[in-house]
Amino acid sequence: MPVRFGLVIAAALSLMLLLVLPPQAFAAEVLQVRSATLLQVGDRNRNYTVQLACVQVAADDEPQAQDWMRSAVPRRRRVNLRPEGSSDGVLLARVTPIGDELDLGAALVREGLAQDTCPEA
Repeated sequence: MPVRFGLVIAAALSLMLLLVLPPQAFAAEVLQVRSATLLQVGDRNRNYTVQLACVQVAADDEPQAQDWMRSAVPRRRRVNLRPEGSSDGVLLARVTPIGDELDLGAALVREGLAQDTCPEA
């Protein structure tokens, strides 16, 4: 029983660190582009569903935006994740391909395929 309690505490602390340290980037590998703003990424033994933070794609632009995402981050492309929160078990993050300076959400906005939904600081 104490071993299970310790595992639960360790898992909770790991999740809190992930959400409390948004400036830190976590490297991961793209496994699949599921939609224009939803990625499946892997980090060693774990898989995450990641929603691009601060962007919204109109239904009419979805196919073109999804094609753009697939060309920008093909499978196995390494990316940095900067977590901004979570929603219904999905990690909300800014995603930047390693070697690029512009995150994917900002790039979608720049391409005219999405709108920025974050309030200005």
